Amino acid sequence: MKLTDIRKLSTAELTAETTKIREEITELKRRMHLGEVQNVRVIRGKRKDLARMLTVLSEQLAKETK
Repeated sequence: MKLTDIRKLSTAELTAETTKIREEITELKRRMHLGEVQNVRVIRGKRKDLARMLTVLSEQLAKETK
């Protein structure tokens, strides 16, 4: 997901999206340990997406509290 798309989301949508991505990462790690996932770079991409979302979420929350 691109940063411009992430910035368009509300805080509630970002929270829901981060929860969904965390579940996907957990599932990918489980499948990787079982040997079902061949492309382990997908996990790295998901983690980077999660970091982007959490950064934008913290920026939005900081703006709301001011």
